[in-house]
Amino acid sequence: MVHAISLLCSVFLSMNWGLGGFGGDGRQPVGNAPAEHLRQYDAVYLGNAEDKTIYLTFDAGYEDGHMAKILDVLKEKEVKAAFFIVGHYVESEPDLVRRMAAEGHIIGNHTKNHPDMSKISDPAAFKKELDSLDEMVKQVTGQGTAKYYRPPAGKYTDQNLKLAQKCGYKTVFWSLAYVDWYKDRQPTHEHALEKLTTRIHPGAVVLLHSTSKTNAEILGILIDKYREMGYTFGTLDGLFAK
Repeated sequence: MVHAISLLCSVFLSMNWGLGGFGGDGRQPVGNAPAEHLRQYDAVYLGNAEDKTIYLTFDAGYEDGHMAKILDVLKEKEVKAAFFIVGHYVESEPDLVRRMAAEGHIIGNHTKNHPDMSKISDPAAFKKELDSLDEMVKQVTGQGTAKYYRPPAGKYTDQNLKLAQKCGYKTVFWSLAYVDWYKDRQPTHEHALEKLTTRIHPGAVVLLHSTSKTNAEILGILIDKYREMGYTFGTLDGLFAK
């Protein structure tokens, strides 16, 4: 009864996506909404616990000079990633957006204006945020975004997930991230690698921010370390196919 009431309340109350239960031994973390609950809305935060596949994703709100390096490394290492971008990024960096598409990466929808989507209950207003970004990407690349949506700042309600589903989108949260977004407080290479390797787990959806200088500098090393640990890299298409 308590669980049912909790789920009912979550339809109307704003939630911030969060994780717990990292064991440092390959154990999958626990999200603040059960995976099976999210699945009914075509939403996920991680993949199969028996599958040592990693899904690499980047959030890109603005350009800080590191995206070209990130794309260079992904190309060199033959890894495909998903980039969740916003309207400002499309407007300011059309060449980099075209490069993402040309090199086979997924361009996901992070909304046009990066609002708190949990405060938007009107279906038309919610849809406009997704459709506007989709149209901007289409004008730049000739094709719209892939039908994957990431709520800005991880703020959502179950109603939001349902609205995204009705718009034809699958919602993608994450199962591994770290504090990498402060421009003037970038983590050291050692700290970043320690966080990202000790907490890695089968089916991990890894969230990195493309504005991080550290991320750009360690990405090649990180990919190599993951492979040495027996992991392979998959795409969101593959994640949802499983």
